[in-house]
Amino acid sequence: MNTRQILGSCTLVGAGPGDPELITLKALKAIQAATVLLVDDLVSDAIVAYAAPTARIVQVGKRGGCKSTPQAFIEKLMITAVREGEQVVRLKGGDPFIFGRGGEEVEHLQAAGIAVTVINGITAGLAAVTSLGVPLTHRDHAQGVLFLTGHAKPGGEAPDWSSIAATAHQAKMTLVIYMGVRGAQQIQDGLLTGLSPDTPVALIQNASLPTQRHVVTTLAEMRTALVQDKFASPCVIVVGDVLSGLARMAASEQHVQDQALHSRAWKKMMS
Repeated sequence: MNTRQILGSCTLVGAGPGDPELITLKALKAIQAATVLLVDDLVSDAIVAYAAPTARIVQVGKRGGCKSTPQAFIEKLMITAVREGEQVVRLKGGDPFIFGRGGEEVEHLQAAGIAVTVINGITAGLAAVTSLGVPLTHRDHAQGVLFLTGHAKPGGEAPDWSSIAATAHQAKMTLVIYMGVRGAQQIQDGLLTGLSPDTPVALIQNASLPTQRHVVTTLAEMRTALVQDKFASPCVIVVGDVLSGLARMAASEQHVQDQALHSRAWKKMMS
């Protein structure tokens, strides 16, 4: 361990899914006290605005498929700033410990002799289904939930979606898949080996933000829905029977729309 004197501090802060009203009071206090903020790409400007006017804001965006700030460079920035006496806040979308590389950063900071405080944030997967009025667990439909990433580490193995499907079926689990847009076809094909094609699926983009949009479909139609409705990251894919009520409602609304279209077409033809 590096024994060099540490003058500053470092806090990993979860900024939540985007809505500034969803951050915790503890997160707010940390942001306001920071002298340096290293900010992820998905953190909203409204949350960054809570920082002190004198704070230095450093954008260190990381988003799949886009040019990203190297992780090693971010870690070096944090360590250097702490050693210079800064109160560093690493501001991350969602929660630092759910697909936020918080674990990697804690390890590197601790190896440099720097103590780290972590403040949790509401993860996008939870906020996404809550915005639809749906739970992740339900005594009748789901005994647990699996948080999964559809984006494997470069050079790493992709999740075994067939095994995940078998587990989800046997244990009645809700699946919450982050970063799954690019690999949607592979995810769908794998899950269909163990789950019914009629399994409800919700696609939620920009969870909690004014730009949020969603579609409810089935596992068999998931990839088609993504393409037709032009869903892009950040998008959460939720799979499971907790969505059954929502799926029935969506089907009913579609039936009403189809009937209205048929009625208008008939009237036009008869006029």
